[in-house]
Amino acid sequence: MTRIQYQECISALIKCMDACNYSYVSSLKEYDLADLRESIQLDRECADICSFAIQAMTRRSPFVAEILTLCADICDRCADTSSRHKHNHCQDCIDTCRNAAEACRRVSEAVEVYA
Repeated sequence: MTRIQYQECISALIKCMDACNYSYVSSLKEYDLADLRESIQLDRECADICSFAIQAMTRRSPFVAEILTLCADICDRCADTSSRHKHNHCQDCIDTCRNAAEACRRVSEAVEVYA
């Protein structure tokens, strides 16, 4: 695994965290809160795990592979849930979550190979 792949993953995680935080705040301002309940929860979970994954990567945690695998799963779930809604902030979340999930899996698999 190269340093560039590591940095690309961190960058994807930052973008995902920002998009999920924005979607979280924007969802709370919508009229259909009941319909957005699961999406709001996953936006928060996704942003939090992305932040935690960034911290784990920057401190070279021995659990990076496992954390990134979990992060990828949560990012995918957040994207799936966001895709059920037509709000712009939900739609913006989809691509950033999918990109972060892909980046997490690439690095996670590479870390496991080098472990």
